[in-house]
Amino acid sequence: MKRIYLLAATLIFGLSGAVQAQSQNEKNEIKVTNAQGVEEVIDLPEGMTSEIDSLLHLYHTKTYLKPDTSCNLPDVNPIYEKEVYKDRLRRIPTIIEMPYNDVVQKFIDRYSNELRRSVSYMLGASNFYMTIFEQALEVYGLPLELKYLPVIESALNPSAVSRVGATGLWQFMLNTGKRYGLEVNSLVDERRDPVKSSYAAARYLSDLYKIFGDWNLVIAAYNAGPEKITKAIHRAKGQADYWQIYPYLPRETRGYVPAFIAANYIMTYYCEHNICPMMTDLPAKSDTVVVDRDFQFEQISHVLGISIDQLKELNPQYRHNVVNGTTKPSTLRLPASLITKFIDHEDSIFAYTSPVMLSKRVEVEVNEDAAEVSSPRKSKSSVKKSRSRRSRDRRSRRGRSVTVRSGDTLSEIAERNHTTVKKLRKLNKISGNTIRAGKKIKVK
Repeated sequence: MKRIYLLAATLIFGLSGAVQAQSQNEKNEIKVTNAQGVEEVIDLPEGMTSEIDSLLHLYHTKTYLKPDTSCNLPDVNPIYEKEVYKDRLRRIPTIIEMPYNDVVQKFIDRYSNELRRSVSYMLGASNFYMTIFEQALEVYGLPLELKYLPVIESALNPSAVSRVGATGLWQFMLNTGKRYGLEVNSLVDERRDPVKSSYAAARYLSDLYKIFGDWNLVIAAYNAGPEKITKAIHRAKGQADYWQIYPYLPRETRGYVPAFIAANYIMTYYCEHNICPMMTDLPAKSDTVVVDRDFQFEQISHVLGISIDQLKELNPQYRHNVVNGTTKPSTLRLPASLITKFIDHEDSIFAYTSPVMLSKRVEVEVNEDAAEVSSPRKSKSSVKKSRSRRSRDRRSRRGRSVTVRSGDTLSEIAERNHTTVKKLRKLNKISGNTIRAGKKIKVK
């Protein structure tokens, strides 16, 4: 009977685990049936797998976003005819083509159904970031619809980190970020900086367009890297068209351009799908100061009366809440109303001792006690004698005093007694260099 119960329990837990795994897979992938009737699986971009709870717990969400209680749209996603979707995509004012097909429809359905709450968040959060994206794209003369790439990359989460380490709104990998001028070290990660990463992304997209000359291929290359797109074109016998190289692309890249088209669609026609944007209270205007000393957020928070969470939100590039101005002049972003106060109280901020100060010694004293390292060439008896002699020497020096000779200096006494001037001063409470002949001083 026990065996039967054990088998039943195993089956139940096994099935439960399988169902959970299947449910997780369904969150991270889309299944489509191709023209030959074969079902294929497409991996979702990282931004489409973000949990809504992680987005709602971000500082700027809790501080500046809130549900629109006046919105009375029913929480129901209407279903439209195919021609309606095609016409809406056609009417979006873009340079990049926005064609319709069954794959694109699958991504529109995912945004308008399972990801409705995420879309509501992104519509609210777009008020923080879209102007930054547009300005960067405009500088490089790029299509402004590329501003929706971070929607599918990070779901507009500036703290997003992918399973492979891509970071920030634009999900830069480490090497690509550094290649485009983003500083990354133990204290700083500028991939998290919305402004700097946006200009780096615009420059990268501009370079990709110089290679491919086709925006759909550029978008695919942003996801997979230019090498994989070039290989896919080669396998497609030179056809430089995204929809023709589609079968030769990685699973996620097959869904990347459709996801981009769907993001443009849902961010434009959200109202037609009964999605209410979160209401946005724009943060107070901010500005930057340049500092040439190291500051901790704790110091700034204490003197200026600003929360550490707000400092993190304004300065996401600093990984350990340390502005490292000593290495090179660094920028600190603050509410505009606190800029003058920071300048007036900079010395007080720097002088404030935080309980979490980063302790890095500038100078250290080397232990001058002889190390007991036995040479392999010495006999056991000689090693024992050496250890014994050292032991006696240590005992004889312990608590020992010497008489100062005429003309002695502290450095000479220290050298004779295998110690340092610093230790002599500490043992005898000597503040200067003056010592009297005939007086006894401690050397151990």
